[in-house]
Amino acid sequence: MNTEYIGLGLAWASGIIALLYSATIAKKILSLSSGTLEMQRIAQAIQEGAQAYLKRQFLTISFVGVILAVMLYGSLGSHVSLGFILGAILSGVSGYAGMSVSVRANVRTTEAARSGLAQGLAVAFQAGAITGFLVVGLGLLGVVSIFTFLTIMEGTERFLLETLIAFGFGASLISIFSRVAGGIFTKGADVGADLVGKIEQGIPEDDPRNPAVIADNVGDNVGDCAGMSADIFETYVVTLVAALQIAFLTVNTSRELMIYPMVVSGVCMLGCILGTFSVRLGKKKNVMNALYKGLGTSIVLSIVGLVYVTWMFFGFDQILYDKVTGLSLVLSGTVGMVSTAILVWITEFYTSTSHRPVQQIARASVTGAATNVICGLAVSMEACFFPAVVVCSGILCAYTCAGLFGIALAGSSMLALGGIIIAIDAYGPVTDNAGGIAEMAGLPPEVREVTDALDAVGNTTKAVTKGYAIGSAALASLILFSAYTQELKHFFPNLSIDFSLNNPFLMTGLFLGGAVPYVFSSMSMKAVGKAGAAIVVEVRRQFSEIRGIMDGSQTPEYGKAVDILTKFSLKAMILPSLLPVVLPLGVYSVIASGFGQIQAFSALGGVLMGTMITGLFLAISMTSGGGAWDNAKKYIEAGHFGGKGSSAHQAAVVGDTVGDPYKDTAGPALNPFIKIVNLVALMLLAFL
Repeated sequence: MNTEYIGLGLAWASGIIALLYSATIAKKILSLSSGTLEMQRIAQAIQEGAQAYLKRQFLTISFVGVILAVMLYGSLGSHVSLGFILGAILSGVSGYAGMSVSVRANVRTTEAARSGLAQGLAVAFQAGAITGFLVVGLGLLGVVSIFTFLTIMEGTERFLLETLIAFGFGASLISIFSRVAGGIFTKGADVGADLVGKIEQGIPEDDPRNPAVIADNVGDNVGDCAGMSADIFETYVVTLVAALQIAFLTVNTSRELMIYPMVVSGVCMLGCILGTFSVRLGKKKNVMNALYKGLGTSIVLSIVGLVYVTWMFFGFDQILYDKVTGLSLVLSGTVGMVSTAILVWITEFYTSTSHRPVQQIARASVTGAATNVICGLAVSMEACFFPAVVVCSGILCAYTCAGLFGIALAGSSMLALGGIIIAIDAYGPVTDNAGGIAEMAGLPPEVREVTDALDAVGNTTKAVTKGYAIGSAALASLILFSAYTQELKHFFPNLSIDFSLNNPFLMTGLFLGGAVPYVFSSMSMKAVGKAGAAIVVEVRRQFSEIRGIMDGSQTPEYGKAVDILTKFSLKAMILPSLLPVVLPLGVYSVIASGFGQIQAFSALGGVLMGTMITGLFLAISMTSGGGAWDNAKKYIEAGHFGGKGSSAHQAAVVGDTVGDPYKDTAGPALNPFIKIVNLVALMLLAFL
């Protein structure tokens, strides 16, 4: 009993420390100089655009959320409804607060870059760390608070699993809306700005004469910062919830093994906080290596923490269940963290300018846009294989060590590194904005050289962290599917469900589930195409009607582009975001009404497997391929194959505009899509 209280206390303390750490860094960052009046004016425009967009986004989501909360209250009760609301609120708060700091840190990064590369890196990374530890701190506290209150209050423990699932569902809802809408906004702006500004007008990226430049910088924050925060938040809590559920349903019903994943998440969080202090620029001035030092240190310290809490809880030799010992749990958790490091390295290989795939795409650009696109598609397909090998190896190793709970522990350990991972990711939009502010404010070339060096790495870190998010989502989805099969046994012990491949109902669900991620991706990419077309028309109009834009005598109407994208993205996000909610409910209803409940459960299991498999590979292909296209353009802009303004550069810009909705809209949005399908299925079982 004492161990349980110590474990819960450690989890509570870790979450609170993460929030205090974020608050301390935020205070430090906001006390720094924000530069010249012109820099402050540009930064203010980005802040106002990002905040106005998110406010309108949350109002739209709130309307949908209230309807779902009422439906959950009527069907599953107040505890489930409140869990859903809490998950949605915490997910929204983490994204909004993190983005609010990022849009204030960008100008301070620009100012710090005037003093050198090391100073700019320090400010940008610390700004990202605010978002990272805010996300994981709120996620852990949300799960721990539900667990604590529902297990302490008499008569409420029976609502625990359903409430935790609803908490994850609320977080997932915010995540998919943020990913889809934010992705449409940022990539619509990016496509429109590049096609007219770079190709038609021949002006540099982030040139203040481009009417879409402020919208582009706003999009970096609402898509890459707020969207990524919501994505990792929901993956973090969903994986943690699934681990608790597996412990409850398949291992034993004692609280120790349910508390254990929360304790592991807590000590890993503390290890990651300590790891941030090792992010220092070395003698070689390699920014990526500085960030990797932080990640490597975090993994080592987290493994040390994992070993210690396992020894504290169980020892290493005591048999806990099915010949599984404390050492088995340590090995399972270590598998998740090592898999993170390997996935990061693989994604960097496919998206960094230092390696073969990106250089191949750049070389293909010499002969035109068509060969650039062909090579980019080939790289995006190739990039699927090795992450799949890593995920499969992790699954088999964790299962061999500790069964289903071992897989759940590997997934939750992987996500426990979310603080440092999001810090590395949120670094990207901060440095991107910093470069834009330096360009628009007319700062000296040496400042832009520093911000370009920071931004070049930021482009890779954004791709790398998406690879991590997808890999962790794959493990989370497998855990959720396992939870689905276990809940079937728990809620319907007398039913015999057939999940064999010769069952036509399972195959029906498998094919439908496998097809829908393509439909979802199609809807997302079409929305980006329409948004980009609208911005192209608007930017062309302004260049045509406002004659003084090009000579600098007149200022573009930046707000028009922001307003167009805000209205369009919020309207376009509704249908694709509701698709993963409707899919499992629709398949179950149709099959159950025509063939019976047993066949419907088989078909629903097929849907979960189908979305997991095709969604995983689509997401990897899109994010890695899109990142490679983007960095191929950056590689040429660095002076290779003719440099800026060459025919190869123009071809690479076209390839980059194809890759933009791949890597920043459809690909990342598949992460919450897969998990929402699973969560809706679990809630359906609880309702039935």
